[in-house]
Amino acid sequence: MNRRIRVGIAGYGNLGKGVQQAINQNPDMELVAIFTRRDPEELAKETGTTVERLDNAGQYINRIDVMILCGGSATDLPDQTPQLVKLFNTVDSFDTHAKIPEFYEKVNAAAVEGGKVGIISTGWDPGLFSMNRLLMQAVLPQGKEYTFWGTGVSQGHSDAIRRVTGVKAGVQYTVPVQEVIERIRSGETPELPTREKHRRNCFVVAEEGADQEAIRSTITRMPDYFADYDTTVTFITEEELAREHSGMPHGGFVIRSGVTGNGSKQIAEFGLKLDSNPEFTASVLIAYARAASRLSVEGVAGAKTVFDIPLGYLSPKSPEELRRELL
Repeated sequence: MNRRIRVGIAGYGNLGKGVQQAINQNPDMELVAIFTRRDPEELAKETGTTVERLDNAGQYINRIDVMILCGGSATDLPDQTPQLVKLFNTVDSFDTHAKIPEFYEKVNAAAVEGGKVGIISTGWDPGLFSMNRLLMQAVLPQGKEYTFWGTGVSQGHSDAIRRVTGVKAGVQYTVPVQEVIERIRSGETPELPTREKHRRNCFVVAEEGADQEAIRSTITRMPDYFADYDTTVTFITEEELAREHSGMPHGGFVIRSGVTGNGSKQIAEFGLKLDSNPEFTASVLIAYARAASRLSVEGVAGAKTVFDIPLGYLSPKSPEELRRELL
């Protein structure tokens, strides 16, 4: 039997917890250690596994096959991925769409230098939704596609508002505009600016004495996250946050409306409805960790995206099993 894939987790927020749970559902993987900026001793009691300071990750070279990076896209991953991919094969969920090209170049240079594989921007968007946008464009070249998210909690956007000065805690909901969705499902192909497709609702717990108007202004003007959307910021108490906003549901769908032949209307849709956004995202990261390990064994190095990896590399099954059971 082949050796199990040895996994490390860098960061232990909601996503890191989801990765630990997902490893338990994949018999071909084992968790070696969690790496954190928090107190390792306290976290070890909570997790029941080995916990190390993130600065000590280098001591685990050759003891970890894939490091799964669970930090935020706003400030963590832009630094952590290029640093850690020199030492380990990595998988991350960097989700600032506008900055993915430059992030790819930075990670690719570091991965090539270290002779490692760095799979970036996995999860469901970017990730599974990206794959479906590509697939539908290739199949229906004459058409338009639309991506809708929510209603649900966005981890990346929630992390971004928690980084704002004066914010103690907070959560962000992405809300699609239902009337627009129904128009597209009926076959219309309207030109839709970003603002017409979604709203963003932020619920924020402010630090005592913090300037709430300054917080509201910083959030609503934040580029890449909120500036292009109709965004509301509602200030609530910690008790309200815990009572009414502790869940992490999300979802969404990609629709492509196209025509073939002499004008036959064709609509393709891929959707997700998730009780737990971080747990599902973690499950995607685990699948790509398997791909990263396989690519590394083959001698591949450099940054990769979901577009570069055969679907079969995500599965623990052999090519023969996949052809027999799923094709």
